[in-house]
Amino acid sequence: MTTSAQTQEAFNQAVINIVTDLAQVLAPEERYQRLLTALRQIFPCDAAALLQLRDTVLQPMAVSGLSEDTLGRRFVVAEQPRLARILLSREPVRFNDADLPDPYDGLVEGTPDNLPVHDCMGAALFIDNQAWGVLTLDALQPGTFDRIDPIALRTFIRLTEASVKTAQTIDGLRAEVDREHQFNQLLLAERDTQELVGKSAAIQTLRRNIETVAGSDLLVLILGETGVGKELVAQQLHRQSARAKKTLIHVNCAALPETLAESELFGHKRGSFTGAVSDRAGKFELADGGTLLLDEVGELPLSIQAKLLRVLQSGEIQRIGSDRQAHVDVRIIAATNRDLKLEVAAGRFRADLYHRLSVFPITVPPLRERGRDVLTLAGYFLERDQQRLNIRNIRLSAAAKQALLDYEWPGNVRELEHVMSRAALLAAADQGRTQRWVTIETTHLGLTRALNESKDEALPFINSTAATLPEALLEFQKMWLQRQLQNNHDNLAAAARAAGMDRSNFFRLLKKLGLR
Repeated sequence: MTTSAQTQEAFNQAVINIVTDLAQVLAPEERYQRLLTALRQIFPCDAAALLQLRDTVLQPMAVSGLSEDTLGRRFVVAEQPRLARILLSREPVRFNDADLPDPYDGLVEGTPDNLPVHDCMGAALFIDNQAWGVLTLDALQPGTFDRIDPIALRTFIRLTEASVKTAQTIDGLRAEVDREHQFNQLLLAERDTQELVGKSAAIQTLRRNIETVAGSDLLVLILGETGVGKELVAQQLHRQSARAKKTLIHVNCAALPETLAESELFGHKRGSFTGAVSDRAGKFELADGGTLLLDEVGELPLSIQAKLLRVLQSGEIQRIGSDRQAHVDVRIIAATNRDLKLEVAAGRFRADLYHRLSVFPITVPPLRERGRDVLTLAGYFLERDQQRLNIRNIRLSAAAKQALLDYEWPGNVRELEHVMSRAALLAAADQGRTQRWVTIETTHLGLTRALNESKDEALPFINSTAATLPEALLEFQKMWLQRQLQNNHDNLAAAARAAGMDRSNFFRLLKKLGLR
């Protein structure tokens, strides 16, 4: 930075803008983005980022000049020596060497062939004498940061810390404490649970709905297509509730055989039926004081629906074979990918139970309605996959990003997760795991094949090599059943309905043919 009057005026104006923002009620994302805009106006750099330290992971809160999927990345400090060194220093840190891997290699926008960053620096941010995160500046040209005035840089760092603290105060320190608590619960209970990633209008609405109802004990009905993340929404509701320290019990209603559903939900006494060799608590008792998720609730048989309704009305359960009723304090969350209004009209779902469950309905948007969230989610999955697959850096080519945006995603977030894992493996196999980075191209995604494969689904049978008609028919039967499972994402109840079969008979046939 020079000492020219023009540069000084730009610096002064940036300071004025930041101080003015301190008095404004802004969303954290907007506040942080304004900070980075001001930073790049007064300091020469090709990219800048603000990352918050959450336990042992640095999460990007705002980026400028970096690829959009960077916001979905999570940088484990122990695996990023440059970021670790920045966090350990109270002074800005400059890197002139290329020996240490740079977390932003291949992520700087507008660089052909994934050119690595050649000059970078960063500073740790401290709030109330505690490390909050880091501010990073990156440039492609060596020696770019030779001209930076260290006093001006330190001034900007202090302003950034003030802005972060203001954001925390305005938006509520309680929310931050709650998030930390949820994260700790996540580590203890379900270490592999995904985050609710994205910033589209649809996902912001979903977050607001979760925040609105989470603190109450109202029954919530989560609606949405297969693969959108209904279970994840249920977990968020539980973690943000007053019951967060208690248990969240998950019941897959589609997997409950009708003969055992009552015992699974309400428990039984020893000797009450063949096979009941001991007393057993049901899921309602196990969830006492906590939350019970009734996943795929639309698959419950009508006989069980009636008994479930009585429990919801009275709060009392009765084990099979027992004459004693017990009171349970359980918050109910139900989820389904079926249109329960249509199920009620068709006589497959009780109207009174539907109205009891749908006190507060929440619809989880399909991925095709979430716009550019697909890139953020892709970055999130890739950062996780590169750790699991022991690949140094996985990057998306520009064409691959566009392919992700153009695809309709019938299987939603679950399909995207599987596509990214498969693509990472294929790209690593093509380019080698020891490369400085592995680039995913459109050929690794396989989305064109996925779009067209339904047109050719009959070809395997036409090309059958079976020697006899019974063998050919058996081959076709297996292929057809596999197709039903694939189209319904391995949901047995949904696949049985699509096949026009009773669920029990469908499952027995799968076992007979060696498909289960």
